[in-house]
Amino acid sequence: MNIRDIAIKVLKAEAEAVSGLIENLDDRFERAVDILYRSQGKVVVSGMGKSGLIGKKIASTLASTGTPAFFMHPAEASHGDLGMVTAEDVMIAISNSGETDELVNLLPFLKRFNIQLISLTGNPGSTLAKASDVTLDVSVREEACPLGIVPTASTTASLAMGDALAVALLSKRGFNEHDFASFHPSGSLGKKLFIKVRDLMHTGESLPIIAPSSPMTRAIVEISSKRLGIAVVADAAGAILGIVTDGDIRRGVEKWGRDFFDMTAADVMTRDPKTVSGEELAAKALSVMEHYSISVLVVPDEQSKAAGIIHIHDILKRGIA
Repeated sequence: MNIRDIAIKVLKAEAEAVSGLIENLDDRFERAVDILYRSQGKVVVSGMGKSGLIGKKIASTLASTGTPAFFMHPAEASHGDLGMVTAEDVMIAISNSGETDELVNLLPFLKRFNIQLISLTGNPGSTLAKASDVTLDVSVREEACPLGIVPTASTTASLAMGDALAVALLSKRGFNEHDFASFHPSGSLGKKLFIKVRDLMHTGESLPIIAPSSPMTRAIVEISSKRLGIAVVADAAGAILGIVTDGDIRRGVEKWGRDFFDMTAADVMTRDPKTVSGEELAAKALSVMEHYSISVLVVPDEQSKAAGIIHIHDILKRGIA
């Protein structure tokens, strides 16, 4: 067998291991989901070796989708870490053989404190399975390795079953993208759903504002000094009348030559500029900019006065795209 054929064989074996789980799904899966859903505590996931690594991922997926969970190493559990477990918790134990000593040794503790146990095992007749409230069969026909002993297809099956539990739970909880973002505030989705225009806009001294009677020389200085490529034209009360951009300056010089510098902001400004509310999401502001092929939006307050300016660079620098 060449390398590519080996890879194909492995992927087929693992794909068959996952698809084979479908035949094993019955009311036990629904009972497992119901136990996890009704739990008043946390979900404690445990497993040794490769199963432990899968358990860490399952615990992480549960936690990030609205089900409080953590991983507990079964060997450390017997040396004090059981103190992290309460009577309100539920345990998910992962063992292909169902006879892993470190997990079996925890069974008396779980029974003593009436902690419900869900097992993911490839041996439904094992000690672990018999002691469980619900056993989910994750047995596979064969491992993907030529020796048939290296945990490959079996760990993939356990991982897939863990994902199935997590997704079923998030659906049962009505968990949505806003909930997900709240647990991932630094992720791209969190940024898109939580960062608002007011969080990024330029205000106060950094806000370029000129009067409609300001000569264009004054407008150029204001635009250049504030480095936003724009100046808001506002009346004495602060109401927005229009904007002058660096693009307006280039086009004005080309059109009027030296006479341009004798003109006022009112002569050059673009009236009714595109605006965005400070309470709008920054992602929405970016969408407006892209739609109109502009790089800046004015942010008015409730009295239509200039409260700020948001630049496309401010949005992109925060990882919103």
